[in-house]
Amino acid sequence: METKLHLTDREKAWFENPSGLPLLISRPLFDLIDPDDMNDPVRKQFVPDVRENDKSASLDPLAETEHSVSKRIIHRYEHRIAFLTTDRCFSYCRHCFRRRFTAKESGAVTEREIDEAASYLEAHEEVYEVLLTGGDMFTLSDRMIEYMLSTLRRKRKDLVLRLCTRANISFPQRFTPELMQIIEKANEEGPLYLMTHYNHPAELTPESLASVKAFTRLGIACFNQTVLLRGVNDNADTLEKLCVRLLASRIKPYYLFQCDLVEGTAHLRVPLAKGLEIEKELRKRLSGLAMPQYTIDLPEGGGKVILTEQHLISRDDETFTFTTPEGEIRHYPAN
Repeated sequence: METKLHLTDREKAWFENPSGLPLLISRPLFDLIDPDDMNDPVRKQFVPDVRENDKSASLDPLAETEHSVSKRIIHRYEHRIAFLTTDRCFSYCRHCFRRRFTAKESGAVTEREIDEAASYLEAHEEVYEVLLTGGDMFTLSDRMIEYMLSTLRRKRKDLVLRLCTRANISFPQRFTPELMQIIEKANEEGPLYLMTHYNHPAELTPESLASVKAFTRLGIACFNQTVLLRGVNDNADTLEKLCVRLLASRIKPYYLFQCDLVEGTAHLRVPLAKGLEIEKELRKRLSGLAMPQYTIDLPEGGGKVILTEQHLISRDDETFTFTTPEGEIRHYPAN
């Protein structure tokens, strides 16, 4: 690490007393870091500093444990589940909200656990979406990915499967022709959606975008989930550039997440008031197609809610009164 990066005092302090999430940065990500820039946006996402040792917050702010029906299945929303396919990633994001699980020796999912998940879905017909997450599902072997997709589909042909990953950025070489053949077959049998996690325009490398294109060529829609992070993307200029480039790459900006109240991440969290100001400015600059939903996942399992400036300022039996994004007043009849 220090052969390329001159560590700050805070970074050195973490290495002297490492705590929480381990350090792992893939070569493609490490090569993106400017060694002379202490505020490099990729560095801030992946190089730990001592502020992560703050234990004042929860390891499970979203109450996932409370909503877990097994070690691998989280059933928090009626119509969808999260299936934790592995606790491993190609790189560990310092803002990871699932620190209670990530890199905690749970390892990769087994065939038995996949069979159990398939049986659970067969018994719960109200569920029609599955998030294949973790960890990163693409750290699994080709054989295990094929087994998982085919087994879930065999039990429930109607399932929508979300492939949640950051491997497009951290290890784009993973998406080999052999793996994409497996993905193509699975997509022919039922709908797949690719869920990416780009936080900064610097991550939109040619190699990364080529790996996404391998999915979109198969007709697989791609949606991006960005986390709003202090010193990384907490300004409208950076997010505007990111969203426009994502859309031009056939990736729909889907969510802009408020950083969760998880242990060790307070220094990366953007105040809500500032986040709302950024959201307000983005709505002036971006089309509806390019605009992500600024969203908070409420503590204690409260679920996701959309954060936006309230444009409806008054209403009565005859008229609704709105403010435009530019601050002007407009009226709309109630009937």
